[in-house]
Amino acid sequence: MKFILTNLVLLLLLITIVTVSKTAMADSANDTNTQTNESGSNTNITGGYESTTTTTYEDGATNTTTSTSTTTSSSTGSDIPVNSANSPSYSSMSQDVCSMGVSGSVSTLGFGASVGKHIRDLNCERIKLSKVLYDYGMKVAAVSILCQDERVFEAMLMAGTPCPFEGKIGKEAMAQWNKYDVERPDYSTYVKKLETRSRIDDELLEIERQKEAERIKKEQEELAKKIEEEKKKLETLKAEEEVNNIIIETEIEEKVIINIHG
Repeated sequence: MKFILTNLVLLLLLITIVTVSKTAMADSANDTNTQTNESGSNTNITGGYESTTTTTYEDGATNTTTSTSTTTSSSTGSDIPVNSANSPSYSSMSQDVCSMGVSGSVSTLGFGASVGKHIRDLNCERIKLSKVLYDYGMKVAAVSILCQDERVFEAMLMAGTPCPFEGKIGKEAMAQWNKYDVERPDYSTYVKKLETRSRIDDELLEIERQKEAERIKKEQEELAKKIEEEKKKLETLKAEEEVNNIIIETEIEEKVIINIHG
C-alpha cells in the first residue's frame, strides 16, 4: 500500500509540472519576412528592403535593375525538437540484494523530469533466508519460512505434508492449522474454497436426495402393483371358490332328489 501511494504522489507531481510548464518559443518568432525574387537566387534579408537603380550613358545605353521586395517567416516554436528526459537506471546484478529498480520520465517543451526508486523483492528475501537456514541445518525452519508464501503452503497441503505449526509437524500440525485457520497464509483463498466445496456438497446432497426419492417412489409403485396383482388373484380364487360351492350344492341337491324319488 505504501508503494502504491508513493507512486501515485510521484505521478501527480509529474502531471502538475507538465501542466504548468510553458511552451518554448523560437528567437525569431516576431519576424514576418517573406522573400520574393523574380530573378536570381533567394537571400534571407531581415526587414523590408527595396532598391531601384537606373544608369544612363552618353551612347544611349540604359541599365535597369528590377525592384525586389523580401519578407521572411520563421517558425513559431512548434517545430522545435524537444530534449529527451532519460530515466535513471538501476542495477543490482553485482549486488547480493533482493531489490529491483523502477523508473520513469516525462518531457515537454521547456521542461523534462525523471524519477526512480528501489523496491524490495520479498519473495527473493524469503528464498535467500530459507537457503541460509538450510545451510545451518535448520531444515524445519527453512521449510517454515517458505510456508509463509501462500503457494508453498497450498502445495504442502496437497502433498499431504502440512507446514509446521509451532514445532508440530504432520497430523498434529494439520490439526492446529484447522483449529487456528485464521493464521493460514492462504486464509482468504481457504475460505472461498470452503464456500465452493460446501456449495458443491449441497448440490451433490440434493442430487442424492432426489435419487433416493425416485428410488422410494419406484419401490412404492412396484409394491402397489404387487398388491393389486395379489388382490386380483384373491378375487379370482374367491370367484372360483364360489363356483365350486355352487357346483357342490347343486350336486348335493341332485343326490337328495334322487334319494327321495328312489
